[in-house]
Amino acid sequence: MVPYQNPLSHQLRNGGMSLKEWQTALAATGRLLVGFRKWYYNAAGFNKIGLMRDDTIHEDSDVKEALRRLPEKVYNDRMFRLKRALDLSMKQAVMPKEQWTQYEEDVHYLEPYLEEVIRERKEVEEWSKK
Repeated sequence: MVPYQNPLSHQLRNGGMSLKEWQTALAATGRLLVGFRKWYYNAAGFNKIGLMRDDTIHEDSDVKEALRRLPEKVYNDRMFRLKRALDLSMKQAVMPKEQWTQYEEDVHYLEPYLEEVIRERKEVEEWSKK
């Protein structure tokens, strides 16, 4: 089986593309990905009812433990957003566009706690195997 080779890196190694052209191609690809991420973020719709991305994560045991570890203010802000979103959902309404959560403002507040919980769980599993 032949390993995948990026055609752009192949051109760079063989002199077909300068470093500047390579950097320009990478920057264009990055801008395209950011544009797609912003489009998808708005298309998902949770921002229209004031939620952040981490507010929409399915609550399994790892997420519940990460939520338990959140600072009180962050946890209370999350509960406010969830209650407001539930109220808007019951009314079949969305917030005014200027109040929507913007892609740039969305903070992944739960991610560091969740990564720590998962790392600890895996460590416990490794120790229990021995």
